[in-house]
Amino acid sequence: MGSIPSGDARRRVTLFTAAGCGLCAEALDVLREAQPVLGFALEVVDIDGDDELERRYRVLLPVVEVDGEQAFVYHVDEAALHALLT
Repeated sequence: MGSIPSGDARRRVTLFTAAGCGLCAEALDVLREAQPVLGFALEVVDIDGDDELERRYRVLLPVVEVDGEQAFVYHVDEAALHALLT
């Protein structure tokens, strides 16, 4: 997925993921379900092959950031996500 167009005022949610990560797939499902309700921009970043991202995130996957701040690791709590974005 791509970046948010400049000037977009929506909240930005970034999911850091990797191939074969079952928890990442679950996190993506939660985010995609919440996106139409909460109206945030979603970016999915695959860390595979990026040494810096691998170092920062591999042992924590999935990692979800909201507006550049780490919000969730391992699991995305729907209620907490809603509270954070409303």
